[in-house]
Order: sequence, then structure tokens, then C-alpha cells
Amino acid sequence: MSDRVASARTERGEVVLLRRDGALELRVNGVFVMDTVHTETERLLASATLRAAVRTDGVRVLIGGLGLGFTLREVLADPRVREAHVVEIEPDLLDWHRSGLIPKTATAIQDHRVVFSVGDITEVIGAQPPESFDVLLLDVDNGPDFLVYEANSAIYRSDFLSRCAKVLAPNGTVAIWSADTAPELRAAMHAVFGNCEEIAIPVELGRARTTYHLFLSGR
Repeated sequence: MSDRVASARTERGEVVLLRRDGALELRVNGVFVMDTVHTETERLLASATLRAAVRTDGVRVLIGGLGLGFTLREVLADPRVREAHVVEIEPDLLDWHRSGLIPKTATAIQDHRVVFSVGDITEVIGAQPPESFDVLLLDVDNGPDFLVYEANSAIYRSDFLSRCAKVLAPNGTVAIWSADTAPELRAAMHAVFGNCEEIAIPVELGRARTTYHLFLSGR
């Protein structure tokens, strides 16, 4: 049984925030995106990547996809982070955060280090000066083979990854979340960066068991 907390219709379809068994769940066009219970991979997206950051302070992070805010919250827990630039394509989702509908990450939304941009991640990345960020964290869709929004397929291709490489500072790291293994994505990241580590994280969704994946490359 679920209750609808908020919903919005955009050119990309319907975005819905549900409450199910005391937890919040985000769905886009009827497809499960994330919830406030199974947050392991969203948090690991931040912590595993920041572990690779060599800077001792002043770390600049760009997060593609706000979601329910757990990646952002994990980023801000690192005292080295000077700025967290969050890019979210759905303004309604950002409004829901700002109005307090997602209390578990409300403090992160209000942190003075956070800068928000509403827009497409490919366009925002393309507009950044070279070597702008030490860390790029991309959790924009469910992965190249489970797209919620077809246009997001560009995120997993070499052209966009090459743009990511340009905005990374020396020794910078990029990480991409996927709902499943993605050999073509791994190959593309390896081709652009010369390296790619795949981390598999087992997750239990109710009675179902699955595995989410992180793909990390360093400049």
C-alpha cells in the first residue's frame, strides 16, 4: 500500500514521490528509481570516489542527479569538500526537497557549500571550464540498458565521457551508477580514461535480490 506525497508532469513524463511502509520512494514514468531504505549504492557512489581524491582540502564535486539526496549528504560528510554542485533536470524534485518533503536529507539541501543547477547534465558539463572539478558523480538514470529517459543514453557514451575528462582536475575521478553491469560503458570509460573499476553491490529490495554497479575512472 502506498500514498502519493507529490507528483509532477514534465516533458519527460511523470515524476512521483510515494510513501510506502514508512519509507519514501521516487518513481519516474512508473519506473522505480530509488527509495529512502536502500541507499547503500547512492552513498557508496560518493564515499568510494572521494576516497580516491588526493586533495587534502578544497575538493570540488559535481553531482549529476539529486534523487532523494543521499549522495549529496554523503559528499558533504567529507570535511575536505568545499563545493558540491548539484545538477537536477526536474525542478519539481528540487522544490519538494526545499519544502521539506524529504526530511532525511533536508540538512544537506540547506548546506552553504551546495550550489544547485536545474538543467540537463550534458549541457551543464559542456558549459564548465576545464579542470573545474575534482570529482564527478553521475546518477542520472538507471544505466545504459534500463533507461527511464531515452535521451540519457548520451551519458554513457564516449563523447560525453570525453567532456567529463576535460572538466576534471588532474588526479580527478568520475563515477557512474548503473542498475546492472554494463560492459559497453566500462569499455567506453576505459577508452577515454585509460582505466575503469567496476564495483558490484548486492542489494535486497524486499524479497528480491539484485546487484547494483558503480563504474569509476580516474584522470
